[in-house]
Order: sequence, then C-alpha cells, then structure tokens
Amino acid sequence: MKKVIEGRAFVVGDSVDTDQIIPAEHLVYSLTDPEERRMYGKYAMSAIPSGQSGLPNGDIRFTEDGSTRSQFVIVVAGKNFGCGSSREHAPFALREAGCEAVVAESFARIFYRNSVDGGFLVPFETRERLCDVVKTGDVLRIDTATGELTSVTAGVSWLLDPLGEVAAILSAGGVFAYARQAGLITTGSDQD
Repeated sequence: MKKVIEGRAFVVGDSVDTDQIIPAEHLVYSLTDPEERRMYGKYAMSAIPSGQSGLPNGDIRFTEDGSTRSQFVIVVAGKNFGCGSSREHAPFALREAGCEAVVAESFARIFYRNSVDGGFLVPFETRERLCDVVKTGDVLRIDTATGELTSVTAGVSWLLDPLGEVAAILSAGGVFAYARQAGLITTGSDQD
C-alpha cells in the first residue's frame, strides 16, 4: 500500500453494486492471463446508471472508449458501495483500471473483504457525505497512514476512518501475503 495515493476522483452515489462495477457479461476473461485481465479494466464501472457519474451537465465514463486504464485513481461514493453479488472481480476490475482507493460512507461487507483480502485497493470509510462535496475530476490526495483526505482542487481536508488492522494486510499485498509474512502459513517447499 502506498503511503500517499493521489489522483483524479470519480464520484458516484449510493448502492453502486458489483454488476455496475463489472457487469456479469464481462466475467468471461481470465484473471491470470495478462492480456485478458486488462479487459476487466476496460469494463470497470461501465454499467453506472445515467446521472450517477460525472458532472451535472452529463456523464463521464470511468474508462474511455478504447482504453483499459482509467484517468481516475480514487472513487468517492455514498452508502453501500459494492453491494450485490460477492464476486471478487469487482475490486479486481477497479484495480486493473488503475483505481487505488475507494472512499465511501459505507461498503457492502463482502466488497470490503474482497478488496482487502486480495490487496486490490484501499477501502476508506468516511462519516461525511463526500460524494456530495467532491466533484468528478477533482484531484485528491490520501495519506494512508493518517487517513487524511485532501482535495488539492478545493484546498480542503477531511479525516477518514482509520484502516485499523486491515492496514497491515493491505501493506503486505493481501491476506495470503500477510499470512506468509507473519509466519501463519508456509509455502509448499516449507511443508513436511
């Protein structure tokens, strides 16, 4: 996990579900093949309903047509982000698109766990409704150690909820990497 995550924000509202994050028809690509896994980035956030993203005068796509990487590094959302099915493809798709963190009022529990367990992205919770304050395209900076979110664009800061124990898992790169580092599991060559 980076100490500082900085980049442009993509703002959505409440109850963005996993089918909106990565539609089921795009789950045909391999998660391990380097060429195919890029397609998850291409289709990340591609089913956000009209009026849910972007500026008041129209929608902005998370990933531009023809690209597999997004210009947006941080997603800012309302309540219940990642609800719906339990697929780990949702945080994986966001990461493949270049997203490094999601800041939301609340997360669906399974999305939060999949984000942390896979080391895919940093899920920060906030007690403020930042999706009504931050605008898509604003440049944000998150100090992951202190939980301070700063809008470079607006010159204001907010304190996010601490990551707590999941910080160590994210820093290790996911739950299995953390377990190996902590000596909780061994690799195949270490077993008798």
